[in-house]
Amino acid sequence: MKQDRVNATYLVETPYSLQLAAEVIAGEQSTGTFTAVPGETDALKEKFGARIEKVVDLETAGTPTLPGSDSPAGHDGLYRRGLVTLSFPLHNFGPSIPNLMSAIAGNLYELQQLSGLRLVDLELPSAFADRYPGPKFGIEGTRKLTNVYDRPILGTIVKPSIGLAPEQLQKMIIEVSEAGLDFIKDDELNANPPYAPLEAKVKAVMEAIERAADATGKKIMYAFNITGDIEEMKRHHEIVVNAGGNCVMVSIMSVGLAGLAHLNEYSEVPIHGHRNQWGMMTRCPNLGFEFAAYQKLCRLAGADHLHVNGLNSKFYESNESVVRSIQACMAPMYGGYASMPVVSSGQWAGTAIDTYAATKSVDVMHLAGGGILAHPDGAAAGFESMKLGWEAAVKGVPLDEYAKSHLSLKRAIEKYGKG
Repeated sequence: MKQDRVNATYLVETPYSLQLAAEVIAGEQSTGTFTAVPGETDALKEKFGARIEKVVDLETAGTPTLPGSDSPAGHDGLYRRGLVTLSFPLHNFGPSIPNLMSAIAGNLYELQQLSGLRLVDLELPSAFADRYPGPKFGIEGTRKLTNVYDRPILGTIVKPSIGLAPEQLQKMIIEVSEAGLDFIKDDELNANPPYAPLEAKVKAVMEAIERAADATGKKIMYAFNITGDIEEMKRHHEIVVNAGGNCVMVSIMSVGLAGLAHLNEYSEVPIHGHRNQWGMMTRCPNLGFEFAAYQKLCRLAGADHLHVNGLNSKFYESNESVVRSIQACMAPMYGGYASMPVVSSGQWAGTAIDTYAATKSVDVMHLAGGGILAHPDGAAAGFESMKLGWEAAVKGVPLDEYAKSHLSLKRAIEKYGKG
């Protein structure tokens, strides 16, 4: 790809021809509109127009995915699907993620000529890497801070998600930290609520973490949810860092990519990127974004950790889609930095088997809420069972076989492995 253009590949569905749909998209997102206008010269279109690079026909469908699409006169009733790659001149918007989004997404999803549209891949020129430095910590930096090597970083989520007063949360963190976990995070639902302001939460949690560190010699990584308005995030980041905290979390869809990039400018600790709300962007297979494309923007903007859902989880997403997301986060990009994939949702020791079999990597963060906290013998046994699940996975030993000589794993299978 030329360094002065952005390539965007879309899965397109249309009652028209794919070529016509591609022309409409290219015009709408660059120099054109629904009719010719004065000043839209051939020279201007040549310099600033989006260009059709490739059109690949796929299957046809008998019904449209989305409502509101138009049909040509004499429509044969078929909706054509295919992959369309367009390139946009970088000088139309410059190395700016917010303005890039207007170009590659913008009004596209409202065009009547389209009955389905999904951004599936994105190639960016190096100018974006010059403007956005990406994660400051990523996989390597997170391992250094947690002192965890040669296995996944294992952790849990504060549960119940909502309702714990600071003193109740402190008690839970003491118990869980003393169990030896590597990582704990706030739930995405709990950032700075009136009943438990973040400043009080940070004080309570850090006291618990330091107390546990004195007892165990290990300081757990805790991701404080600082999602909020721009200046609020900055204040809360300072509160966390000044208290000795070593991680902050934001809901990326809530603060936006520009908000994430702003946080990354001054953040002194890893940024744990949560993707809640992502389902509304991707659940329909012919609408929205593929995570492989979106995660590139999240990494540019500075997410050190990125949630990718989990295999065999409680959510709708297929295992194949989750694996693609994990692999995408690890794929080399520009300077080679990678975000650590965060595998979560309905996880327990047994899900390590399929996760490792599909990815052949331990460079993930594997989080289990109930899978650790609700273990029959307590959180310490739940954490141990997670480590054992990964040991079995890496060694290629069947889970039931490995459990014969490891009680915590056996008990985990009894609780979580039924049905």
